[in-house]
Amino acid sequence: MIGTRVIACMGLMLAMGGCVGPLVRPPSIDGFTIELVEGEQPQGPAGACWASDLTPLIIETVTEQSLSVPEKLDAVGNVLTPAVYSTNTRQRIVQERREVWFRAPCPEELTIAYHATLQRALKARGLYLGPVTGAMDAPTMEAIRRFQADRGLDSPVLSLAAARELGLAATALQDL
Repeated sequence: MIGTRVIACMGLMLAMGGCVGPLVRPPSIDGFTIELVEGEQPQGPAGACWASDLTPLIIETVTEQSLSVPEKLDAVGNVLTPAVYSTNTRQRIVQERREVWFRAPCPEELTIAYHATLQRALKARGLYLGPVTGAMDAPTMEAIRRFQADRGLDSPVLSLAAARELGLAATALQDL
């Protein structure tokens, strides 16, 4: 009798396992680079606020050593004069500095309470270690930069995409 109850319960659990509600994608995006616009400040949509930042100039330095004069050996293989090497260093620009625009929370939203909530959200993710003050200070901006840099926006200015992912801004239904 107990065995049939266990089997019936297991069958019911397996059947209910297939009863999952509709899957809704969380309001996050894989990367913020899709929201970046280069050049002039974009117009619209109505009520949208924009912020800009400069992407960093990235320079690659390559250092190579090349043999200038080979070593000289005696008949037994002892080194008479060591080899002489020269060092050649060259640099090249990997990425030019450029201005990028992105949607941002509007200034009227950026209150002390908003900044405090932002600090708590960053603190919960281990990015902000300071006290929750509600001030947009250097440690807060550095935490914003670290959060956004992993998503393609290396900026201390809070983007709307980051605010949405942190749960600080509403996500439109079409974004889901």
